[in-house]
Amino acid sequence: MTRVEERGLARGGVAVTLGELLAARAEARRLGLGQGGRVLATRAGGHLSPFRGPGVEYDESRAYLPGDDPRYMDWRVTARCSRPHVKLFRDERERPLWLLVDQGAGMRFASRVAFKSVIAAQAAALLGWAAVDRGDRVGGLVFDEIRRCEYRPAARQHGLLPLLRALTPAAQPRRQDGCGSVAAAAAYLLGRVRPGSLVFVISDFAGLTSDSAGWLPRLSEHSEVALVSVHDPIEEQAPPAGRYPIIDVHGERQLLDTRSAGRRALYENGFVNRQALLTELSRRHGLHLLSLRTDQPVGVELARALGQPAARALTRRAQSAVTAPAADPSSGARFAS
Repeated sequence: MTRVEERGLARGGVAVTLGELLAARAEARRLGLGQGGRVLATRAGGHLSPFRGPGVEYDESRAYLPGDDPRYMDWRVTARCSRPHVKLFRDERERPLWLLVDQGAGMRFASRVAFKSVIAAQAAALLGWAAVDRGDRVGGLVFDEIRRCEYRPAARQHGLLPLLRALTPAAQPRRQDGCGSVAAAAAYLLGRVRPGSLVFVISDFAGLTSDSAGWLPRLSEHSEVALVSVHDPIEEQAPPAGRYPIIDVHGERQLLDTRSAGRRALYENGFVNRQALLTELSRRHGLHLLSLRTDQPVGVELARALGQPAARALTRRAQSAVTAPAADPSSGARFAS
């Protein structure tokens, strides 16, 4: 399925504008990206790296060795131990952030509020602006079935702005070189992500299997990886018993039949199994797993998933917002591409 007809969606829920993505910077300031992880980049920045040397963050003291800079003598430890000691500092390094954003046909779907592709774009904008405000370099890969737009991490807004433009309908593919799945896009990205990067993979992960997830251990071997799973409530629970004409991601007309309990159980088990697979892969490879729904405010869920105190304030704001009514599947709403 690609999407439901637009009457059940909030205004702006079908596509996102560049203005909306630029305005996300204000909300992004309420978010924070964790400082944990293996930060191995070699450029100066705002994150601590495992490399020790001159810097602004004290790490530890050790016994003085010939050739140590006397400017870093730790006189307190020296007096206490009666042996000369020097202070060691942990270098601050800039961390490259990669945003792998799925905008494929399967993401152009929703039963309420906004398409999964819109939620993914909003999440990418919030994460990107949060990283820019922390001084990180931001880049990424936006892909669908006909295009693949790559942007190498760049300082300030130089890497993020082109990526945000690529998330809008006005973006035109330079050539027909799309990726048919998140696995194909991630495989393309493998040779481009440098060690120490922070990678957010934003997708619904439809079609992902254990066999097609070989890119995950390779990507997470030298980088910190977060999977951001986007789904619609109707994927969790089958529509009421009935027959629904749909168009699949290949543009072919199909019929979704939920009249039998067995078919509804099979439908719902597909979502459960996918979430279980993501949980298992995350546990096995030490990944972060975040979940977003099309009917919930993106900023609230990201703040909560990242463990930010701002999530409480964002939740209060979201509760006062008006949520668009859901499309009623029993009314015979047709699925259209």
